Amino acid sequence: MLQKTLLGAAAVLSLSLAGAAQAQSQAQTEITWWHAMGGELGKRLEKIADDFNATQSDYKVTPVYKGSYTETLTAGIAAFRANQQPHIMQVFEVGTATMMAAKGAVYPVYQLMADAKEPFDPKSYISAVVGYYTDEEGNMLSMPFNSSTPVVFRNKEAFKSAGLDPEKAPKTWAEMAEIATKIAQSGDATTCGFTTSWISWIQLENFSAWHNLFFASKDDGFAGMDADLLINQELPLRHVTNLNDWQANGAFKYGGRRSQSAPLFYSGECAMYFGSSAGYAGIRANAKDFTFGVSMLPYYDDVQGVPQNSIIGGASLWVLKGHDQEEYDGVAKFFSYLSSPEVQAWWHQETGYLPITTAAYELTKKQGFYEKNPGTDTPINQINLNPPTAASKGLRLGNFVQIRDVINEEFEEIFSGNKTPKEGLDDAVKRGNDLLRQFQDANS
Repeated sequence: MLQKTLLGAAAVLSLSLAGAAQAQSQAQTEITWWHAMGGELGKRLEKIADDFNATQSDYKVTPVYKGSYTETLTAGIAAFRANQQPHIMQVFEVGTATMMAAKGAVYPVYQLMADAKEPFDPKSYISAVVGYYTDEEGNMLSMPFNSSTPVVFRNKEAFKSAGLDPEKAPKTWAEMAEIATKIAQSGDATTCGFTTSWISWIQLENFSAWHNLFFASKDDGFAGMDADLLINQELPLRHVTNLNDWQANGAFKYGGRRSQSAPLFYSGECAMYFGSSAGYAGIRANAKDFTFGVSMLPYYDDVQGVPQNSIIGGASLWVLKGHDQEEYDGVAKFFSYLSSPEVQAWWHQETGYLPITTAAYELTKKQGFYEKNPGTDTPINQINLNPPTAASKGLRLGNFVQIRDVINEEFEEIFSGNKTPKEGLDDAVKRGNDLLRQFQDANS
């Protein structure tokens, strides 16, 4: 009889606990976060959401991988039209103009934080990062998340083999040409001086900002959609002509679009690699046979006032309208958590992306991370080298994904000998401007 009583009490207790857990689960406000990060980066992103969920019981952030950046943006637009949009969507930096033009779809972050009465100080964020995602009044439209900037990685063993000081990275393009040529002609296994990833982003977009030049008119698109590309002007034309000429003696080797050239550096074939700061972990994992250094981008020292500052790549988090305010209160609290020094320092150290706040940078420095991992502070120093100007704040151009494809195609026509650098850049401007006018007409 006693045994039956105990079993009955246990069953009642079990049901009560299950009911309480179910009630708690039902009481949580669900927040959906669509993102474009697979693999190891995706796991780290999910950890941020899980850790936030563990800090409180009112909200549950659920990350959902939606494919590439382009696929995520396309899916988000389609979902909004079907009234099935997520609360948060990760959008790459070249999609900023598209998101801004999506009238009625976006809940600006500065307004979100004010409505939710969540503490929010835009000045605590790194200006070169925030500038990309602000309107003409300086209001933050989206939350910076994974921001990177290009740097130069160098193979120290290749420098030694060529009789060069492995601790002395080229600062100017004249030094880059001299060192790259010497390495390529040194006769050892390294047959290429340098290669580059993301050639439009690094060799034109960041090149322009680094030299305080406009990539496009209308303040690089910030001052209006009626912008025109300026990438066939004197200095970018000179630079692309040099890249093309350096192919002939092996100083430079084109290795493909995006990050397709990375294996040329991993294998030791190319001694230097222009890549995203977020590629640090990948290089550390793949460069098995040599030690490497990290340095800032080179510059043409006959240009007045150089270098200026580099600009970012990566993505930010946009909030989509169409949900209840209670849910947006949770989004605001999650953004506060996401921006905290501890979370940002961890994300920065784990991935190579920039810390989005000064406090996260200071915490990382205090923890000794930069001393233990030389070169990891290079991108922060470079992007903060000088206060951003109108020409080094970033780019806000419509149809920019397609414009980058056009630029890639024209680079390949130049490097294959089918066009001169002037013909290729002139055609890139003409085709790119056509895409800008299409975007302008569609959003006027």
